[in-house]
Amino acid sequence: MNSQRSETPTLTEEEIIQLAESSAFSLTPSDPLLNHLLSAPECLILSLLSKSESPSLFTKSIFSLLSPVARSSPESSSSRILLCVLLEFISLTHHERTSLDTFSLIAESLDALPVVSFSKISESLLSLLDLISEPDDALPLELLPSLLSVIKSSGSNGPDCADTFLRSILDRKWPRVLLIKMVLLLRDLPLNQAQAEDYLKKVFVEMEEVDLQDLPSIVYHLLIMASKGLKKPVVLGIIGFFGKIERGPGIIYRQVQGTVLLHVNFSVKQDPSIGHELLGLVKSDIELVTHFSVAMLLSVARIRRFTETAISLLKSVVTRSHREHRLARDCKWVPDLLKDHCLLTVRRIEQAVLRTVQESNNGREHILPSIVQLGFCLLESLEDGNGKGDSACDPNALMGIEELGMQTIKTLFEVHDMARNEIIEQCKFRILSLKPQQSVSIIKLLGRLVQSNPYPMLEHVSRLKELLDYFSFMHLKTSTSLIAALLPLAKYSHDLQRYIVLVVRKAVFKREDTVRIASIDAIIKLMLESSSKNEPDSLQQFSSQASCSQQAELPNGIGVGLFQEMRGLLRRCLSQQATVKESMYWGLVKLVLSDTSVVGPVFEFLRPHFLQFFESKTSEEFKIKLRDCVKAENGILQIEEPLDCLVSCVSWLLFLKPQDKAFQQPWSCFGFSLSQDNEAARISSSESFADTLMKMRKFLRNKSLEDILGTNQDLGSQTLDGEKTSFYAWILSGIIQVLVNLLAKEIGNATDAQNIDLEKEIIDFVVFYDSLEKVACNKQGKSHRKGHPKANNTQDIHGETETREGQKAYPSKFSLVRSPFLSTSSISCLLELVVKISRCTDSENHNNQYVHLMSFTLKACLSHLKAFQSLEADSPLKGLIYGDIKVLGSRLLHLVWLMKSCSSLVKDQRKKDSRGRLCGDDQGEGLVHLGLSCLKELFNLVGTKFKLIELIEEMSKSCLEIVEDAGGGELFGPDLVGGENEGQAIHLFLVKVLRKLFTDLLMHSHFQELEVLSDIALLLAHKLPSDGRNSHGAWADSISRNAKVENVKATRSLVSLVISLSDSQNDLKLARGMASELLKVIGSEEMDPLENSETYPIINRSTANAIATLLLNLIESVIIDFEWMVPKLKALFSINLEETFRHKSSEQCGGKTPKLMLEDALYSRAESLVQVLSCFTEMSLKDPQAEYLLRLAAKFYKHLARITKLRIAPKGYRQALPGIKFQTLAEVTCKKLTGPLYKFVAVVQREQQENMQNRGMANKIKRENKCIPNLIFQIEDYEKYLIQLSKLTKVNLLRHAKRSTARDFKILDTRDKANQEERPMHASSPSTPEDSREESEEEEKECERLSSDPEPGAENGVLDPESGADDQVRMRVKSKGVKRKKVVQDSEEEHSE
Repeated sequence: MNSQRSETPTLTEEEIIQLAESSAFSLTPSDPLLNHLLSAPECLILSLLSKSESPSLFTKSIFSLLSPVARSSPESSSSRILLCVLLEFISLTHHERTSLDTFSLIAESLDALPVVSFSKISESLLSLLDLISEPDDALPLELLPSLLSVIKSSGSNGPDCADTFLRSILDRKWPRVLLIKMVLLLRDLPLNQAQAEDYLKKVFVEMEEVDLQDLPSIVYHLLIMASKGLKKPVVLGIIGFFGKIERGPGIIYRQVQGTVLLHVNFSVKQDPSIGHELLGLVKSDIELVTHFSVAMLLSVARIRRFTETAISLLKSVVTRSHREHRLARDCKWVPDLLKDHCLLTVRRIEQAVLRTVQESNNGREHILPSIVQLGFCLLESLEDGNGKGDSACDPNALMGIEELGMQTIKTLFEVHDMARNEIIEQCKFRILSLKPQQSVSIIKLLGRLVQSNPYPMLEHVSRLKELLDYFSFMHLKTSTSLIAALLPLAKYSHDLQRYIVLVVRKAVFKREDTVRIASIDAIIKLMLESSSKNEPDSLQQFSSQASCSQQAELPNGIGVGLFQEMRGLLRRCLSQQATVKESMYWGLVKLVLSDTSVVGPVFEFLRPHFLQFFESKTSEEFKIKLRDCVKAENGILQIEEPLDCLVSCVSWLLFLKPQDKAFQQPWSCFGFSLSQDNEAARISSSESFADTLMKMRKFLRNKSLEDILGTNQDLGSQTLDGEKTSFYAWILSGIIQVLVNLLAKEIGNATDAQNIDLEKEIIDFVVFYDSLEKVACNKQGKSHRKGHPKANNTQDIHGETETREGQKAYPSKFSLVRSPFLSTSSISCLLELVVKISRCTDSENHNNQYVHLMSFTLKACLSHLKAFQSLEADSPLKGLIYGDIKVLGSRLLHLVWLMKSCSSLVKDQRKKDSRGRLCGDDQGEGLVHLGLSCLKELFNLVGTKFKLIELIEEMSKSCLEIVEDAGGGELFGPDLVGGENEGQAIHLFLVKVLRKLFTDLLMHSHFQELEVLSDIALLLAHKLPSDGRNSHGAWADSISRNAKVENVKATRSLVSLVISLSDSQNDLKLARGMASELLKVIGSEEMDPLENSETYPIINRSTANAIATLLLNLIESVIIDFEWMVPKLKALFSINLEETFRHKSSEQCGGKTPKLMLEDALYSRAESLVQVLSCFTEMSLKDPQAEYLLRLAAKFYKHLARITKLRIAPKGYRQALPGIKFQTLAEVTCKKLTGPLYKFVAVVQREQQENMQNRGMANKIKRENKCIPNLIFQIEDYEKYLIQLSKLTKVNLLRHAKRSTARDFKILDTRDKANQEERPMHASSPSTPEDSREESEEEEKECERLSSDPEPGAENGVLDPESGADDQVRMRVKSKGVKRKKVVQDSEEEHSE
């Protein structure tokens, strides 16, 4: 039988396949067919494989037959045959079509192969990588997971071999097909964390060469892998890859990104931990914020559980970046590199948000609701003006949070039709639900949408009408802003226009004065819109239309007859509150200013109402009916008619009245035909107003004050007489200002002879105004009745102390928006008149007139400048009343210089006013002070209204006049603004003008003026670069070292100049020098106080407390800088910012990284602060300042503890040695601050014990009993981290540390317990110098023992989290210093509890 079997021919391919199929489950190792296969030569089997029509099936058959034999008999030939077949089959893959099932079977059989064969298989697979061009070519890579597993488990060096094999794969170039295959295999590969991160880095690098259509599938498989512990590297890789420059066509690439965002959204739904990882990464590292990471967060926000968290994160990222930029910009000790980085970060985030919105129309429609929510959240995040952008005059200005939110919503509204309904609905909801201050931004957004997209907004008129239904219930500011925002849309919609009119009509009949003011404002704005929306002949064109249907098709047909239609409502307003009338009067001025042809109907409308307040039987008999302007209800006086506002309105209407009759033609459609009768009526109407004003001028000039005010018999109760007279004087003072404004305007057009009369008349009116001011103050007495001019406002009659809007405050609840009575040109004319009169003050009468005119002019100018700050940018009155307000700068500077030169006159007048002052806060102030206050307000307008260089150029015009009049000499010249830039111009202005003025005022002891001048100098110096302020700081320091000033306010201003104008390297040094001199003046326990300082004469008994408070405020400002700088340093510790700062090379930064630069600056600043604080700990401070110092010290130690904690390496990182500056900081703090601070606390507690019987000390003791334990805790917390760091680095950082001797409890001897119970608690136990030395020696030994005995987990400088360092240190700190035979007695507070 055996002989017959041996003669059997060799097995063929078909026989092997049939044998595998038929005997797969019944074949035994002794089977003759299997033995015959095992005995066959390898070359025969390889020949069959190479010639096979189905290599996959043949290979599969071989492995199914021989792999069980190889496992059971490793020494048999089966392993050798399997290896040869496998290698040959891998080589055939590139040429022949293979099967995935075959490689799956082979992968399961790899454990049957010998260990030595794995290297050959690895080399075969590596050689195949370069040949992969089709998906089938990559099928052998299915062996990788199993191959790496068997290699790792092959022996002791198996992991190293597997790592070498993996590195070889990562070093190869991955074509597109190979990349896709490797991504698919990632989930099955046996990789550790480091290998997986390297693998993912390789994937993202190779993705740059992949076709765009393959990216979504790759990202999808990567997100699947993220669920297996690779969330962070996958999320970081996706953000980094898609946050780069676009690849390929923009639209296609954005569509690919949209698909990726959908995959991200789906993955987060399946595995929320991916979403939490994304949120955590962006929150911890603001550098990850790109346009794609913003899109990812917005996509995740569509998931309900992440909506609020994701939107809040984006909002916080935007607000935090702006806040850090603002703080870094204003902090002078922060390195410039970090300032630039904060600025670039803000711009990058703004651009990222805007780009996300702009690219939201290509496959990203699912994030639209999230964008809407983000935009409105940004608008609502404005607090205290922090969200405003930079000055519009700055070309490098940032957008700001408010503008970013508006641009987000506006862009979305323009790009996506589907988002418009939601945007309008959100606007409506938020306007009605938010506070008035928060809704301003929403209304401003609505106005922008109306102006930029009027036709799309027409589709939402119905929703806007629903919003208008709440007009009568809105806040005044909200309702007026809403009407102003919607009016541009009214010219495109008749329906909306008619509905606005209907709403306004209803509001006029409401009882609340604020609703009526809003309605009259809406009426005026509606008429302004109708008069400005057409060409001059448009009204006539619309009046001649053929039919109503044709008119309906026109985009703009409202406004024809609108004034005639609203005339009844306007007439009704004449019988309402004074605030409503005032608003209407100025509205009529705006209307005429917008279209002068309507002045005739306005005159006719006002004429009956105007004339009822004047009585003129003959030309000689004229009377002002002041009693009709004031009424008394239930003993409360109120102004019934703001006659001064009415007279001002009429004067401006006469000024605006056109001389050419042709201007009346377009308004003929209003019912005023140009017949001779109507024309004569129009002329007589305007002439009657002018005639009344002329009679009023003569009446007020010729009559005495008693004749004008008189004694009225119909005043009712005699107790109200004085108050009514005060009201009359109040109204007349406004009329006087109107007349002065008219006279000042006439001066420019009159002859020289007429100018003399006009000037004399102005002076007479100013003197009369001063008399009215005194009457108003004297008559009021001590009355504080509701509605009195002085009851609710404490300013003088001119209103220098302004209301919120800077306007003249009226009695009772008066207008929030009120324009001044004098224009800029009139004030400029009065200033020139003052300068002219100053040249001929040759008599006492002239001097008195000069002072009266100067005081009136400067008060009017100050009120004018304050009112201009709150003026709306698009107000029609801006050009009429304010004009080019910069022209006041040169006049004011000239006048201030003249007043300074005539200081004796000004000083005498100020003393006279101070003795005779009866009312008003500013009555006793000097005129120089008023002039400087005007200059200060003018400089405050810089940036928002005009540029600083423009104002300085304007002021330079007065230099020659100053040289002529005040003897300026060589101080002024053509080089005042000869600088090439703004900084040089500011420097020259400070040197040549303000320094000289400051010195002269200091010489004449004008301390109030010095305070204002210091504010101006600070305002200008802050616009200089940091290095440009040093010279001015040195000048201020020299003044403080040479001048002896005992005025508190002047000294505080001078010290502020010295500190603020010094750079970060000198400010705290100067503060330390002042603090050391302050110690001599205030004194300490060891040193008696001096009368004044020899180094700084400004530090004396009178000013010591003020300077101490100022220096403590400086310390607090530095600590506040630490509050945001320490977290910034923490972020630099946790992330690598070198790539962020690649725009700055290391050579430019002195070879230091940003982290090291910030560390050095922070440590140096903290060390300088320690030096200043150490001086205060030795002073005998009073109660408020002592408590203030304790609180500041606690905050400072808290930040020191946070800084020290940052130096301790986290788990898994090597511990670095502390730098020299850090060691110096720790040494200086322990030596110069901690010890003296304990002594200071002991002194404070001793004073508490001495003053326990004083009831007034109870509250102070309670406060200090809270801050002292907090201070002790912060100190010990700081020292705890120093001990940890010392043990880890073996560097003794506590060489000079002192043990705490002050607690909120006391350790007592048992024998003295009975005596101590009778004494107040919270006292420190006395100790002798010998005891202190012994305790210091014990503590030093303890610190050295701790630092020389490192914990088990701290070898080789690596922090071991399992060592329990915190617990061991805490136990040792608690146990040290405990003495025997002591008991602990509870404090009184604990006992009471």
